[in-house]
Amino acid sequence: MWASASAAVSSTTVLESRHHAYEVLAALRDRIETTPWRGERGRTALRVLRAHLNFAEIAGGPLHHASERQTAEEAGISRTTLRVVYETVLKPRGWLRRLRVGHGREGSTWYLAEGSADRHSTPVAQSRFRTTQYPPPDLALEEWPTSETGTTADLDSTVIGRLMGHDAFAHRGLGGAALVVIGALHARPAQTVAELVGSSSVSRATLYRALRRLADHGLVHHSGETWTLAPHALEGFGDRPLEAAAEEISEPARGWDAVAARHGTAGVASRRKAVHAAERAAYQRALERLSEHRSKAVVIVRDGRQIVVPAPRPDEVPTAWHAPDGCVLDPVTGRAVPDWRIATDGRLILITPADQRSYDELAAAHAEARSEWESAA
Repeated sequence: MWASASAAVSSTTVLESRHHAYEVLAALRDRIETTPWRGERGRTALRVLRAHLNFAEIAGGPLHHASERQTAEEAGISRTTLRVVYETVLKPRGWLRRLRVGHGREGSTWYLAEGSADRHSTPVAQSRFRTTQYPPPDLALEEWPTSETGTTADLDSTVIGRLMGHDAFAHRGLGGAALVVIGALHARPAQTVAELVGSSSVSRATLYRALRRLADHGLVHHSGETWTLAPHALEGFGDRPLEAAAEEISEPARGWDAVAARHGTAGVASRRKAVHAAERAAYQRALERLSEHRSKAVVIVRDGRQIVVPAPRPDEVPTAWHAPDGCVLDPVTGRAVPDWRIATDGRLILITPADQRSYDELAAAHAEARSEWESAA
């Protein structure tokens, strides 16, 4: 525990001013844009990380609050995919740390870090994660022992963060590969396929498929060996260059909604938001039902101060159940119950992970309330 705490503190940046905070976020953005995000899961992790960077920029520092539903809507993915990316890519590599789990209307508290020292390390092994850009290092099969893509990417993550929520880039739409290709071409126009393989960290086969999809909508054009974005590609509008053959572009895109409609993904984001809204409403109703079972606090006013009257607690501990060190014995098994303690007034106190206070703080708070009430009485 001491080692992990020391590592967490040493990897946390001390922010001296708001200007320094924005410098830290700018450095994080540069680090994200030059890190290879290989494979479908890597590209999804890039979208999630960019969503957290948006939240951090709004919060004014790496420490920010965000719920899972909020992040999924921002990144344009499902909550199931979001949790997989958290546990297999972003948390193991040190990009994100969840400091506190959200409760009620409050989102979880996150800290955006610079990632692990080994930025090219492979995430936690999962089925179907390795693609053709990771061939087995078997020289007998005459296959190369290193990854096909380069070790340094060159993306415009701001463009990716702006486009990733559109239905056009949902699953079964253009996908994450087309998204990073647009980010790479916007960062550095007129790239060849070999250059795009390194700048976008996309394998050659996947890159050709993504370029073909984008070219079908007139969003990218190629002249010789180089590829460029259409003039209004970031708005989802394609065009047909004069030198293009009639069969190259069937129909130029007329906005991202039209692209999503052609791929059958229109309305995915709105349906996801509707499901999340229903889940939030159900969660709030459950919290309200729980609060109805709690007795309201009774207070008296003395000398202008409100004093809470301790509610009667039918949890007196019989003497036969007392154990050393304040533990409670189970009357059936005769063993100490680890989650229960005996307070100084002889009553039970249950310690749960949801309670942020220690046993001593709980016992002291109850003893103080009884003392104030008895003195007022």
